[in-house]
Amino acid sequence: METEYINDLYKNVLEEAKKLKLPVSDKIKSDITINRRARSRFGCCKKIRKGLRESFEIELSYRLLGCQEKFIKQTLAHEILHTCPGCDNHGALWKKYADTMNETYGYRIKRTDTAEQLGIKEDGKLKRQPLKENYVLVCKKCGIRISRTRMSNVIKNPSNYRCKCGGNLERIR
Repeated sequence: METEYINDLYKNVLEEAKKLKLPVSDKIKSDITINRRARSRFGCCKKIRKGLRESFEIELSYRLLGCQEKFIKQTLAHEILHTCPGCDNHGALWKKYADTMNETYGYRIKRTDTAEQLGIKEDGKLKRQPLKENYVLVCKKCGIRISRTRMSNVIKNPSNYRCKCGGNLERIR
């Protein structure tokens, strides 16, 4: 039921963008995925490449399901705009298209929103915990500390990487 409702909203927002002649992709998966694990984002547009073919998949956080329809549509519009050529980031072209939709349909599409702005009541469990410093690198030149919670290539082989200042990195933990 909820998926059908979200898919109907998606089709509505897609039509709104097409009425404005925005160059949204015609290769967006027709079903919106509800992400039940997303905690820090409300939507996501994934570019899927198979050989020379390119398509898009849009995800919404389950946290949006209790929101007003206008906020769900606004988030869908934000993600749909990422399917336009040259709009895979939040650059000037993406902002231009977002402004067009905002002016025409009364959305408030912007780069990020908070749960409060979308009318989502924060559950104490959803608040981010401070990150653990399992691994620490230090730049030998400028002394900056770089913390990581997970093992990665830079942690395994710090000599293959450089600091922004150009200095060598050393793992101290």
